Amino acid sequence: MPPNPDQSRPTPEGDRLFERVATAPISWGVCEVPGWGHQLSVDRVLSEKAALGFTHTELGSAGWLPDEPAALADALAVHGLSLLASFVPLVLHDETRAETTLEEARSAAELLGSAGARYFNTAPVTSADWQPRRELSAAEWRQTFEMLERLEAICAEHDLTQVVHEHVGCTIETKEEVDRLLAVTSTALVLDTGHLAVGGYDPLDLVRSNADRIGLVHLKDTSLDVAERLNAGSVTLMEAVQQGLFPALGQGDLPIDRVVDTLEAAGYAGWYVIEQDCALTDEPPTGGGPARDVAASIDYLRQRVGAFQPAVGVPSAGCQ
Repeated sequence: MPPNPDQSRPTPEGDRLFERVATAPISWGVCEVPGWGHQLSVDRVLSEKAALGFTHTELGSAGWLPDEPAALADALAVHGLSLLASFVPLVLHDETRAETTLEEARSAAELLGSAGARYFNTAPVTSADWQPRRELSAAEWRQTFEMLERLEAICAEHDLTQVVHEHVGCTIETKEEVDRLLAVTSTALVLDTGHLAVGGYDPLDLVRSNADRIGLVHLKDTSLDVAERLNAGSVTLMEAVQQGLFPALGQGDLPIDRVVDTLEAAGYAGWYVIEQDCALTDEPPTGGGPARDVAASIDYLRQRVGAFQPAVGVPSAGCQ
């Protein structure tokens, strides 16, 4: 049986940070997108996460960690880690592919649920091989919304909370697309501060207007100058990341502390994931590179965020 995610190693007295703050392999450059730079070993990444104090992690790209529940739980438990969630890219808008997509979702949900995860992060992609995004037709939007409802049922069967991940390069990226999702569905949202900002949505505005729709938070700071180059098409997403699109928290242009404090004041009881995407060109020194940047983000949260209240249960959406 996988370890209970609520029975992680204890945090220091009075330190509630790691009771609700997790991280993800993408912060170490491990990414679902094909050809995404140098990939670090599982042992190195998990060891560095544990050394920083984390008790929970997201899954990472397919095949990086074991895809059998017991083996996955064991690989994490060696480092005192439990599984929190996974980014699951799915083609939702194509009616002809619906059954294939549902099978992919069932397989992902079975793995996540069996390994003790809490969240299923649905990422609506244009195609299974990550073709460039495009705007959807009215019929494709209807199909997307119908598929999200069907995914809700699949996630419920495995005690998972579905959260839709707006994301650069996905079919839900821009402010208009996020607002359309919020208006038409009741599905919870991943508040990804960085991807929202790149898509033209101030994350603080979204928190103020729709805190009750937030089921999970990905914390990214963002360089708006680099985001402008990305949106202009002068650099790819990977090039933008390598140019500092998502720096350590507190080193970019977003008011991360105000976002978190506003969420906490609104009653948000879910998890935060430090997820500052990086794309490596080679193997950095042990404890350097990604680990150093994530440590800076931890320090920022300790110094700037008012408080992380203890989580109460696992909310179906962000606020009680």
